[in-house]
Amino acid sequence: MKKVFAVILVLMLCVSSASADTVLQLGFENSMSEPIGQALLKWQELLAARNTGLTMQIFPDSQLGNKTDLIDQMLLGEPVMTLADGAFFADYGVPDMGIVFGPFLFANWDECWKLVASDWWKGECEKLNAMGIKVVASNWAYGERHTLTTKPVKTVDDLKGLQIRVPTNQIQTKGFEVLGATPVGMSLGDVYTALQQGTIDGGENPLSTLYGRKHHEVAKYLILDGHVLNYTNWICSSMWFDSLTEEQQKALVETGHEAGVYNNELQSKANDYYLDLMKKEGVTVVEPDESVLEGFRTKAQDFYKEGALFKWSDGLYERVKEAMK
Repeated sequence: MKKVFAVILVLMLCVSSASADTVLQLGFENSMSEPIGQALLKWQELLAARNTGLTMQIFPDSQLGNKTDLIDQMLLGEPVMTLADGAFFADYGVPDMGIVFGPFLFANWDECWKLVASDWWKGECEKLNAMGIKVVASNWAYGERHTLTTKPVKTVDDLKGLQIRVPTNQIQTKGFEVLGATPVGMSLGDVYTALQQGTIDGGENPLSTLYGRKHHEVAKYLILDGHVLNYTNWICSSMWFDSLTEEQQKALVETGHEAGVYNNELQSKANDYYLDLMKKEGVTVVEPDESVLEGFRTKAQDFYKEGALFKWSDGLYERVKEAMK
């Protein structure tokens, strides 16, 4: 009788193991109320509908730790995912990817999506893959990055001498330096107080972040320069991804792309929404015409002469511009 029970128990465990879903834990810094959070719910729904045995759990607000924590887990083969952009990939060890965060590289979002579908981008992603990081989806708009200041900025010349907060990476620091500003690396959480106290003259980010962090309360001038069209990438462990079935891999990639399209629609609507709120709350908005933007683009060209500083391969700028045609 004991042998019978033992056999039954083993069979039950085998059935349970075979039917158990593979769970992917997706952690990110934003809140669920933001467009990107809502798009992740869409991705979760689309993936579940494929019924491949792969399910997604979503953890907003850094509940699983920061980006570095999650990357460390990925490199150990853990089933976690997060978002990262080209500037991060450059710091991580694939320097050419950093160019996508350069100022005024893209004229519009169509150029972004052509680039991420290009052989050049796929080749860069393969370099990351060899290092243990799999890029699952790259077609997610994070937002157009604009400049909010305590003093009016109507042309690129008005940036001269202004202390503008940037994230603490080399690419964005140099990006504002060539435009004539004095970039100040600073944590996002310190920006409100720094603007309030006059330690800095401005900052930059997508409208949703500028409004969400209430920076417009202490800086009342916004120029819609769109100096970076910030798309982001969802990444996971290459080791873990390779352990999935082909059906699961295909489902994760295809639904990630589909959810990205949905995210981009939400982001576009959110931009209009936050811009309207900022205007109603006393922000003076400058929508530069083509001649003003051309002034920004002309100065930005000096950034792309700094390839040696960023350890870029020769002719990178020309290859990237060709890839986005």
